[in-house]
Amino acid sequence: MKKLSILFLTFAAFVGLNSCSSDDDVVFIAQPDMEGIDFVNDFSQEYILTNATRNNVAERFVWNAVDFEVPTNITYELQGSTDPDFESFDVIGTTSNNNLAITVNQLMSLAEDAGLDNDPASEAPNMGQVYFRVKAYAGSGGGNELSETSEVRGLTVILPEDAPDEEEPLKNFFLVGDATAAGWSENNNNTPLFRDADNPNVYTYTGYFGAGEFKLLEERGAWQPQWGLDNGSLSSSDILGEDPGSFEVSTAGYYTLTMDIDEMTYSFDPFNESGEATYSTIGVIGDATSGGWDDDTDMTQSEFDPHVWYVQDFELGTGEFKFRADDDWTDNWGVGQEGLSGIANYGSPDNMTAPEGIYEIWFNDLTGRYILIPVDSEE
Repeated sequence: MKKLSILFLTFAAFVGLNSCSSDDDVVFIAQPDMEGIDFVNDFSQEYILTNATRNNVAERFVWNAVDFEVPTNITYELQGSTDPDFESFDVIGTTSNNNLAITVNQLMSLAEDAGLDNDPASEAPNMGQVYFRVKAYAGSGGGNELSETSEVRGLTVILPEDAPDEEEPLKNFFLVGDATAAGWSENNNNTPLFRDADNPNVYTYTGYFGAGEFKLLEERGAWQPQWGLDNGSLSSSDILGEDPGSFEVSTAGYYTLTMDIDEMTYSFDPFNESGEATYSTIGVIGDATSGGWDDDTDMTQSEFDPHVWYVQDFELGTGEFKFRADDDWTDNWGVGQEGLSGIANYGSPDNMTAPEGIYEIWFNDLTGRYILIPVDSEE
């Protein structure tokens, strides 16, 4: 009887083991999507591309979702080319969503690659076509054999010949988030980034960030458009069609944020402020100010970061101005330059000039960077 029991238990264990082995051997066989993939959005008859709108969204490509019948992520890759046969192409972007926006600047780059220009003296045409398609593939590797590619769509683009005479409006960017002075308020005297004087597409800010998160706004008092991150890359709500993710600050301290809205790149690096002077007062002085070269107009020191200073509703007239500390010439900053932004050099004998107007002025004594924001338009 004991032998029969042992034999029965052995048989039962063998059957159970075989059942478990069979469950683990389930195989998913990937299949192409029978419906394929194609664009589903409506396109304009033509796209007018100008320098003044280069940072705007030109088109949002939308396509149907594909199903390869396997439990894996699907990546969509938007491709652009100057050739309808796509013998060579640029990858505009990749996403796990079924839409992706392209900016006027990206279309202009393709148009220039296609031999178009807006120079009236040139024999090159200012109108032509550029081409797009979308590829879907399983996983994240572009070389995956399991993929679907849409038909090619041609877009007619025009570079107006008067575009070089247009002045591109200057953008401003303001910090928002619990890592910044304003907190998560969109209208709390949010600190601006400083625009590069030589490249108006480059913005930078060196200062204190608390542990937490932050984003960037183009206008105080408005949550849109807002800028942040998409899978680790710089992006905006206009490009994504939804709010981007936040920049994260794991450790409170001083950092330098730099971003290029033309190249869509950014960096966020620690900054060593140890040994830097902290001033009691910093003011604006010069014959372009109401106090002339005798009396400063004191700026307000940020309670969040003692190296950041600002003054509101400041009237700037004809003449020159510079910054100085403690109502004395021992510590002063200037540069022989005209414009609404720049870097004032410590101890320089030179002065700045700017168009007459009423401004909000911000100054950073760590870097010497300054920016003048017209009060009426914040541009």
